[in-house]
Amino acid sequence: MRTNGFVLLLLALFLVMFPFSVQAATPESLIKDSINMLNEMMKQDDAKSMADVIDGAKAIAFVPSMVKAGFVLGAEYGEGLVLRRENKKWYGPAFYNLSGGSLGLQIGAQKIALALVVINDAGVNAFLKSKTKLGADVAVAAGPVGRKGEAATDARMKASIYSYSMTKGLFAGLSLDGAVISISVKRDQEYWKKEISAADALKVRATDKRILPLIQAIESISKKAKKK
Repeated sequence: MRTNGFVLLLLALFLVMFPFSVQAATPESLIKDSINMLNEMMKQDDAKSMADVIDGAKAIAFVPSMVKAGFVLGAEYGEGLVLRRENKKWYGPAFYNLSGGSLGLQIGAQKIALALVVINDAGVNAFLKSKTKLGADVAVAAGPVGRKGEAATDARMKASIYSYSMTKGLFAGLSLDGAVISISVKRDQEYWKKEISAADALKVRATDKRILPLIQAIESISKKAKKK
């Protein structure tokens, strides 16, 4: 009972000290922030391999702001969206949450932007289940970074999802082992204006004017990869 009370006290302190971490996003703001995040990532010299991985991706997911904060009890949470690609056409989006926790001295707060590049069907299926634990239910690895895609080609043999992070102006691959993907029923409903499963959302062609700017940003990156 004392342990439960201590955890609740820490959670209350977390919400008071870091209120920004629980501010609700909207589908439109998640799309806009994903575009900004992707553009910022691609300005980095080390992002060339990321472009190669994206060029061959079956899906790409974004978490524009994943909050890491805590004192003794660490916490991680972010909202995001995923788009699926098939035969050079994009489908979706579907919305999801990414969360995790760790014990340790994690003093202070940090916001991290994440891009998750999915390169096979197992990775796509991770976004269709109610909950998927990265590293346990599906293989995930830090995305390769660098100027050319030899590392990106090798990476496709090792995992289903490759993750990249951007924080304080620094770009890097980031391992997300232990983080949990869960479907955001609320955000899907808000975007599609009806009840819809993630599986069904990712079968709908992404032609809505709200999502097209993000599609265009992704396609421009694929074109850059082909020109190298």
